[in-house]
Amino acid sequence: MLYFAYGSNLHHFQMKKRCKDSIFLKKINLKNFRLTFRSKYRAADIEPKKNSIVQGALFEISKSDEKKLDVYEDFPILYKKYYFIYSKKKIMTYTMVKKTPFTFPTERYLNIVKRGYKDCELDKKYLLKGLTNK
Repeated sequence: MLYFAYGSNLHHFQMKKRCKDSIFLKKINLKNFRLTFRSKYRAADIEPKKNSIVQGALFEISKSDEKKLDVYEDFPILYKKYYFIYSKKKIMTYTMVKKTPFTFPTERYLNIVKRGYKDCELDKKYLLKGLTNK
């Protein structure tokens, strides 16, 4: 199955540790969404926003990887699954159930996301936009 990562799962080492079968395919843009950070965990989330882009990574994952991600993402309590079509393929990602106000991520979490942006060769301007909450 195809999985879209946009937060800490962009970090290749961490993703491989969590999902041993995962294969990084390429970076992609999710259109009409924006990156934000929220909840008591101060973690990444996406929400609909016209003319906005979330840069992320496309991974091929196994069924057992998906089960591990479900646990990590605290599905279905903290995150729910969201499906979208990209290049005629169905892709799964997670989005927070409760859309609480923006909270700045912890330094540790942010460093993992920054490393992920480097691993996937994403444009940091999209991350900065998410951090300014505009």
